[in-house]
Amino acid sequence: MYWPISCLVPLPRACACSSPACSWRRAAAAGSKQRHDEARESFKKIVERHPTSSYAPRARFLIGESHYRDGDFDKAIREFETFLSFYPRHQVADLVQYRLAMSYYDQMKPVEQDQGLTQKALDQFRKLVKEYPESRYATEALAKIDICRGRLAQKEVWVASYYFTQGNPSGARQRLELVLRDYPRSLVVPEALFLLADVNLHEGKRAEAVTLLRRLSDEYGYTDFGRRAAQRLRAQR
Repeated sequence: MYWPISCLVPLPRACACSSPACSWRRAAAAGSKQRHDEARESFKKIVERHPTSSYAPRARFLIGESHYRDGDFDKAIREFETFLSFYPRHQVADLVQYRLAMSYYDQMKPVEQDQGLTQKALDQFRKLVKEYPESRYATEALAKIDICRGRLAQKEVWVASYYFTQGNPSGARQRLELVLRDYPRSLVVPEALFLLADVNLHEGKRAEAVTLLRRLSDEYGYTDFGRRAAQRLRAQR
C-alpha cells in the first residue's frame, strides 16, 4: 500500500505505548509492509481512542485509502464521506475529495450499461473544482469531468440508436437533441447529427435532414460521419 507523503507526520521512535503517535507509527509500518488489515485496525484505534488528536483525520483518511487501494470502493466511499463531513477544511481534504470521486470513476460501466456511477463521479469531480479550486488535483478533476460527460453523451446516443432501430424515432429524437444541447463539445456530436438526420428523413422532414447533413459536412468533414454526410448530399443533387 502506498501512503501519501502529505498525510505523514514526524514519528517518535517505536514503543509499546498506546499514544496516538505510537499507534500511528505501528499503523504506518504495517501499511508499508502491505499488511492492510493490520494497518486499518491500528488506524481505527487512533480514530476511536484519540478522536481529537492531530492524527485522527489522517488516520481516518488512510482507512479509506487502504480500502480504495484494495478495490473495496463502497467502504472507501463511506470513509471518505465521513472524513469530509468532519474535516471539510483539513489540509488533505482536497485529496480526500479526489479519492472519493475516483472511487466512483474507477467503477464506471461500459456505455451499454447503467451510467449512475459515471454521474456520481462527475458530481464529485465538480465538487472538488468548486470547493477546492486551488487544489493540485483540480486540473486532473477537470480532465475527468470531460471524460465523464463524454461517457454520458455516448450513452444517450447509444440509447437513441436503439430506440430508432426499434421503431421509436420520437424517443431517439429526444435523446439526440439532448446531446446536441447539453454536450455540444462531445466527440459523439457528429454521430448524433447523423442519426438525427436519419430520424428526420424517416419522419419525412427532408429539409431539416439536409440542414443537419450540411452542418455535419461543413463542421465535421474530417470525421467518418462528416464524410458520409457529404456523400449523401452529393447523391441527392
